[in-house]
Order: sequence, then structure tokens, then C-alpha cells
Amino acid sequence: MAGGKLTPRQKMINLMYLVFIAMLALNMSKEVLSAFGILNKKLVESNKLTTARNDDAFQQLAQKASEQSGIYGNKKVKVEKIRALCKDFYGYIEDLKSASSKEFDLNEEGVFEKMDKGDFFDNLFFNGDKVSKEGKEFISRVQNFPLDVKKIGGSSIAEDEMNKIFNRFSTAEIKSKKAGATLSWIDYNYKGFPLIASITKLSQLQADIKTTESDIIAGMFQTSLISAASLTKYIPIVVPEKTAFFQGEAVKGKVILGKFDPDLIAKSVIVNGVSVKAEAGQANFSFGAGAVGEHDIKGSFNFDEGGKTVSLPIIGNYVVVPKPNSATISADKMNVVYRGVVNPMSISFAGVSDNNVVASAAGMTKVKPGKYEIRPGQGTELTINVTAKLPDGKSVVDKKTFRIKGIPGPSGTIRGEMGVVKGPKSSLLVSSIGAKLPDFDFEVGLDVVGFNLKVAGQATVVVQGNKLNSQCQAVLSKAGRGDQVTISEIKTKLSGAGNYMLPRTSIVIYEIQ
Repeated sequence: MAGGKLTPRQKMINLMYLVFIAMLALNMSKEVLSAFGILNKKLVESNKLTTARNDDAFQQLAQKASEQSGIYGNKKVKVEKIRALCKDFYGYIEDLKSASSKEFDLNEEGVFEKMDKGDFFDNLFFNGDKVSKEGKEFISRVQNFPLDVKKIGGSSIAEDEMNKIFNRFSTAEIKSKKAGATLSWIDYNYKGFPLIASITKLSQLQADIKTTESDIIAGMFQTSLISAASLTKYIPIVVPEKTAFFQGEAVKGKVILGKFDPDLIAKSVIVNGVSVKAEAGQANFSFGAGAVGEHDIKGSFNFDEGGKTVSLPIIGNYVVVPKPNSATISADKMNVVYRGVVNPMSISFAGVSDNNVVASAAGMTKVKPGKYEIRPGQGTELTINVTAKLPDGKSVVDKKTFRIKGIPGPSGTIRGEMGVVKGPKSSLLVSSIGAKLPDFDFEVGLDVVGFNLKVAGQATVVVQGNKLNSQCQAVLSKAGRGDQVTISEIKTKLSGAGNYMLPRTSIVIYEIQ
């Protein structure tokens, strides 16, 4: 068509033919353009939700930092800097999106079908076959983001997590089968695409920024939990079998591991009404032993948590020999007893063998020497009475009162996972709704007997049992990727305890992928 002498009419025909071929090559179906637009809207909505969750998680970290600066203070400072870095990068991308779409009303019906041209980013990022100044800045921003995150976070960010971030923002060259060549990252992703496609990719890049921010905040909490659980935080503590021994007796006892965290410093410590200096992970006290007989050691460790003061009671006693007159009563798990479960209890009397000790309380049975089980009934307190027969034939009596508490409200689960669970819709349809007591010291069985299922914009489904029914399946058939399914009003009862229903079970959310 380009050779030989052509008439003006033939030249015009050839030009129109070339234009027609170009239009066919560049044309993209309205359905595909609309799909990009819908996906972009979903990403924008998801980014807003993630921003809110990240803000809430950071507030929790900030609260922890104000309460225990030794554990969380440095991490809070690093997260603040990383959040500022994320905000700046996110805003830069938002400016690109706004500039590219300023001539369009994104709320107008059918607007995405009009956004089929790629001129804006082709002209912004490229000068012909070369990358423009603005394009190089864009690449530099993407490349430097994970480097800056690593520089700020340092060892506080796990190596595998940092590798995920680098992969997430990789700008490596890409082999294109369509082009039959290796293309640069920006060429492969942003050259010659419809405007709505490029905007959607930028929204996904913003989603990656929010995900990175979320993962880092969660990781900061996780490293603190791992550190707190480390064996280096424990020290051996010698616990004698009793607090007083007679001459000629064998000294018996045990060595247990006690938690010692040098980063955990109390706000204040009170022992027997006297303020004691709070030190790294402990507090030392000293006072006169007093007269012969039983003496209590009482007080509290006081911490700031959740914007209020939490007091951990100090409850102890000792006996000044030669005459023991105080029973040692201690719960094996905690200083309260729980209704609905079997509470193990150790009971002994200083200086007296177990066969000369008699202990009694409502709902208590003896299982072996020094070991008892208590099944509390109604009420808020339980008193244990102990009578000991001393070697001289005399008897002494002591008692101890414990608080009775109900089992705390559990957390709802999907596939055994709490909080926000992510996965395909098909996985949710066959999953069981369960409940957990993550911070409860007793092994208990929990049965879910009912729950509510809610998807935004649709009616709530009330379910009996722990499996999704046909109504749930009908509701989920209308849900798509990115939609969140809320499982609430979870009814949980204690296994093997009749109709003993537990307090309100917290919700669990399933995000469809």
C-alpha cells in the first residue's frame, strides 16, 4: 500500500484501512472494561476497610506502648515511621489515579466503557520506546518502598515477611509470550493498556501497600508474643513441700519454672500495705518475721492496661516456727475456681503429714494425698476448711475463701480460625462453626448449637447447629470475591454439661477470596 504512485482517493482508502486495522487491534469489549471498573471499585472499598483495621491495630499497639514501653515502645516508633512511608507512597499513587481520571465521573453508569484509551499513561510514563522522567520516578518509588521498610524495621521484621514484601513490589523484567521478548516491568504492566485497566493495577498496588502495613503491625505483636513465650523468660523457683519443718524431718519440695520478663515493669507494687520499688520483672521486699505463728503476705502488682489500672493480687503466707498454725492452700491453676469445670487443688498443712490433714468444702473430693478436685455450685465464693492434727495431739483449724467465676465468653471460629478468616466460598460452605477459649487454662469441650449468618445487603440467616444450611448457601450464591460474611450470635454450650450455655461468643468474619 505504501509503494508506487497512488491517487489521492486511493491514499485516502489506504489510510482509512490502516485506521480500521488499528481500531480492531486496540478495541476491547465493553464487558472487559466494565469488569476492570467493578474490580477497581472492590479494591478501593477493600483498601478503605483495611485502612480502618490498620488504624485500630495501631491504636492497640500505641496503647500497649504507653503501658509497657520496654516491650512495645521501640516497635511503636518503627511502625509510626513505616505508616508514614505507606501513607506517602499511597498518596503518590492516588494522585496518579486522580490525574488520569479527572475528566470522568466514576459514578456515572457506563463510564468504564469510555475509559478504553491508554493515552494518559502512555504519554506520562513513556517517550516513544523509552521510559520518561515520570516513568522512572514511578519505578523508583516502587523499588525503594520495600528497601525503606527494611531500613526502618530492621530485625523487628521477620526475614520471611521481608522477602514477601520484596516479592510483592518486585520490578523485575518479565518474559512476554505475546510480545515474544523480555519486557521491562513498567512496559509490561502499563504500556498500551486501557485507562481503567491501569487505574485498577494502581489500586492493586495500593492494596499491596495496605497489606504490607497490616502484616508489619501484626508481626510486631507476634514477635512480642514469641518473646514472651521464650524459655529465656523463665527462672527456676524452689518451692518447699511446706513452709516450716520440724527437727529431724526430711526437707522435701519441688523446683518450678516461674515467668521472669525484664522488660515487664509494674506501675507500682504494694506488699503488706507498703510501697515496694518495681524493678525489671520483679519486686524485692523485706520486713521483720514477727512473732511465732501464721503471717500473711498480701499486696498487688499494678499495671496500666487498656487505659485502666489492672491489679494482680499478691497472696501468700509464712509460718514462724517452732509452732506451725497456718494451712497452705493453693489452686494448681489460678487463685479462683471456675463453675462448670473440675478445678484441681493442692492442700497441705505446714509441718503436718497428709494423713493428719482433713479438708472440706462444698463440691470438693479428694483424689490422692494432698490433691483435691472442686466442682463449684451456685454463689460467688467458696470456702475451704482445713483441720490439722499436730504431733502433740492438738488440732488447729484454718480456712481459705476463693472467688467462683463463670467460664469466660469464647471466640467464634471457622475451620478452627478466629478473627478474620480468608478463603474461597466453597471452603466456607463445608466448614463448621466452632468456638475456642484461647486464654483459658482448662481443657474443655465446646459445642456450637446455633448462629446467625449475614452478608451485607442480604437478610440475616438464623441457623440451628454448627453447619451452614440451604438458606446460607442461597445467600452465599449472591456473594462475590472481597465480600465479608459475618457469623454472629453464636450459641455455645459446654460439652457433657447438659444445657450449660456459655456467655456471648464473639463474632468471626469470613472474607471470600
